[in-house]
Amino acid sequence: MKPAPFVYFAPHNLDEALDLLAQHGSAGKVLAGGQSLIPTMNFRLAQPAALVDINRVAELAFVEENAGGGLRIGAMTRQRTLERSATVARCAPLLHATMPYIAHVQIRNRGTIGGSLAHADPAAELPAVMVALDARIRLQSRHGTRWVNAADFYVGLFTTELGEDELLVEIEIPAALPRSGGSIQEIARRHGDYALVGVAATVRLDESGVCRAARLVYFSVGEGPTPAPRAASLLQGERPDAATIAAAARVAAQEEIDPLGDIHATPAYRRHLVEVLGRRAVAEAVGRASRA
Repeated sequence: MKPAPFVYFAPHNLDEALDLLAQHGSAGKVLAGGQSLIPTMNFRLAQPAALVDINRVAELAFVEENAGGGLRIGAMTRQRTLERSATVARCAPLLHATMPYIAHVQIRNRGTIGGSLAHADPAAELPAVMVALDARIRLQSRHGTRWVNAADFYVGLFTTELGEDELLVEIEIPAALPRSGGSIQEIARRHGDYALVGVAATVRLDESGVCRAARLVYFSVGEGPTPAPRAASLLQGERPDAATIAAAARVAAQEEIDPLGDIHATPAYRRHLVEVLGRRAVAEAVGRASRA
C-alpha cells in the first residue's frame, strides 16, 4: 500500500511548525519518528492532507536535569537517546529501565518520546510510565502554552487532550523523593512485540519501611493507561510484605482491571497476568525503595 496524496512541509523551527499546524488544523499531521504514523498512512488508516515534519526542529531534542533534580525532555528526543542517557538513568531510573522494552533498537533509533506519548497506543509502555511518574506534558500552539498532567492527558482510545493546532513539545518528570523505587513488568509473545499486559509501579517508603505513596498503572488492558488506585491504597500505611503485595495485586486483577480478549489472549489470561505482573512490579519497586 501507498499513502494517499498529501502536502509535505519541513519547518526549521518551532514557530514555523506551529504556524503550519494553525493553518492546516485537523487536516494536518505531525511527523516525528514516523514509526507509527507512516504504517497507518501506508494502510490509509490515516489520510492527512498535510504532513508537518518536525525532524529539523532541533530545539525540541534535549534531555536536561532541572535545579530540583527532576528531568526535562524535549518531545523530539529519540527513544534510543533516553535509553543510553546517564542523566535519565540517574534522575528517572524507571524511564531508563523502560526503554529496552520498546520494540527493537532500529525502532528506538527513530522513535521519539513525544511521538509515542501523542500517539497514545493503549499497549505502549511510555504513556503508562509517565502516569506512574506523575509527569507533566507541555502543549504549545500559536495561542500559547499549557501544561497537562500525564494522568489527565489520556482521554480515550488513541485520544488525548492535544488540540488540533497544538504540538507536544516537552515532558517534565519530577525529582524522585528519598526512598522511592519503581518497576516495569510486561509479558509479550516475543521480545519487541506489544505487551499482552504490562504494568508500571512506583513506591515510596518512610524510614521505618512503611509505604507512604504507591502507584500501579497498567497498559494493554484498556483504552489507555489504566491506574489501579484501590490496589495502590492497600499498600499505603503498611509495611509491604509478600502478603500485602499479593492482596493488592489481587484487588487490581479482580476489582479494577477489566481487560478485553483478542486473538492474542483471553480476558481470563490477561486478568491472570494483571495479578502476576502487579505482584512482581510492586515487590521490585519496594525492594528498590528500601535500598534507595
